[in-house]
Amino acid sequence: MIEVLIVDDDVRVAQINAAYVAKVPGFRVAAQAHSAAGALATVEEVPVGLILLDHYLPDRNGLAVVRELRRLGHQVDVIMVTAARDVATVQDAMRHGALQYLVKPFTYAGLRAKLEAYAALRQTLDGGGEAEQAEVDRLFGALWATGEPALPKGHSPTTAELVRGALRGADGPLSAQEIADSAGMSRQTAQRYLKLLERTGNVRLTLRYGETGRPEHRYAWAAG
Repeated sequence: MIEVLIVDDDVRVAQINAAYVAKVPGFRVAAQAHSAAGALATVEEVPVGLILLDHYLPDRNGLAVVRELRRLGHQVDVIMVTAARDVATVQDAMRHGALQYLVKPFTYAGLRAKLEAYAALRQTLDGGGEAEQAEVDRLFGALWATGEPALPKGHSPTTAELVRGALRGADGPLSAQEIADSAGMSRQTAQRYLKLLERTGNVRLTLRYGETGRPEHRYAWAAG
């Protein structure tokens, strides 16, 4: 299990992020902190392998936390999870060793994709040995790849992510109307994106026959 420290100044957001992490196989929430000082103290006391770190903290920003961790010799991995999206902050995060950068607001599916890519990287690195250039490229690509094909012109990545999130978070197949209600969009919009995701192999379509004899289309996430 990869032990995770959630750091966010908003207690409610931290709890939501913790609930997301707990749903991803192979990850366990070790602790939560709501300030830079709390995060640094927790790392000293609790063994953690990964920190989901907000940038906007009440005492010091997230980048200052990363710098202090490195100064103290802690090699814990960091994924920035923050609303800060200016290029300078992103560059600074990368230079100081943040492996990934997830911009708020995000869905469970978005966080899950980042965590799964990170887990795959950890598993490969823990195996040791030597890596050829192709393997190195694959490892670095796994960190940043979204795992989803590019959308055709006229399709919104945000809307597609809402549909993916509704499907990935479901206990079973859903109708287009159920997905639309869950994602907060019209049924027609949901159907358009469902057809696209079905064509790319991300969604599996099944038919359910009711009393009227007309089959109902049901959709389930099929991309892992």
